[in-house]
Amino acid sequence: MSDGTKSEDTIIVTGGAGFIGANFVYAALKAGGSSVVNLDKLTYAGNLENLAALADNPRHIFVKGDIGDRHLVAELLQTHRPAAIINFAAESHVDRSISAPDDFIQTNMVGTFYLLQEARNYWQNLQGEARSAFRFLHVSTDEVYGSLEKDDPPFSETTAYAPNSPYSASKAASDHLARAFFHTYGLPTLTTNCSNNYGPYQFPEKLIPLVIHNALAEKPIPVYGDGANIRDWLFVADHCSAILAVLAKGIPGEVYNIGGRSEKTNLDVVHTLCRILDELAPRDNGLGYDQLITFVTDRPGHDRRYAIDAAKIEAEIGWQPEETFESGIHKTVQWYLDHVEWVANVNSGAYRDWIETNYEDR
Repeated sequence: MSDGTKSEDTIIVTGGAGFIGANFVYAALKAGGSSVVNLDKLTYAGNLENLAALADNPRHIFVKGDIGDRHLVAELLQTHRPAAIINFAAESHVDRSISAPDDFIQTNMVGTFYLLQEARNYWQNLQGEARSAFRFLHVSTDEVYGSLEKDDPPFSETTAYAPNSPYSASKAASDHLARAFFHTYGLPTLTTNCSNNYGPYQFPEKLIPLVIHNALAEKPIPVYGDGANIRDWLFVADHCSAILAVLAKGIPGEVYNIGGRSEKTNLDVVHTLCRILDELAPRDNGLGYDQLITFVTDRPGHDRRYAIDAAKIEAEIGWQPEETFESGIHKTVQWYLDHVEWVANVNSGAYRDWIETNYEDR
């Protein structure tokens, strides 16, 4: 690793081999002259194949490591002198947090704490413009706010936290740490809370890629409970553009909610995916993919509805999503159809065991 990179040309992205992180790395490199130091532990959802197109790009430096490794983080900060840290690193699947919460506490809470500590040490030793321009942007989720009833107003930045799973509780704790480091130490933190993302490179344990994969494999398409749980869907490229906008224009200490203004029930999403697949990759037997839909036992503590009020980021930052759900979901299905090798490589034996445990046995 070279220390010749100027601070204004470098950002550190944690978790940049995962779904949203990888999409953000591409967006950041496309947006301008920044170099990206990409720190990822490469757990099951971190996949270097997501970054294959950057293998020869000198502006992308990949480092395998844990945000909880304070010595490594300190070394990266001193070597690359970044102007910002964008923290995507997290365990993020609710079902996994229910069956094995330990990793969520360690990564999402303890890891974020250590990362904040090293960022604070680094920032306090910066001088002048480099110190005033530095940002720590913490990427979080709408799940920290809990669950909404059908007629409740959407989550705003002032909605009280009420997490209902080990995953959302661990993310809530990390949000509070980011806030505390701003108010106590002055570290210029920004926090974003986003709605459900979808798009390229999403690990096939999440609803949309799971439906696509199972449908094409002629396997049952599992739907939790009655399928009436509502989520606000955000195309991942729109999420990335929002983060870049908050990084450029956000006020330190502030929270910005990012949503797609696309509330859909899970069953609506599944039927939409089946309809698009019927058009783009019809079944050999002539039947619709919706014939594969199978209702399975709901997961414990399944939040009924999430919805984001994105008025603040729209008014103060000037960001709005470019994709509708219809346009974004078409792009997503086409991407998976065009990248069957990527899907096949992701589907390791460990992943198949996970799907069997969490869906087929229900």
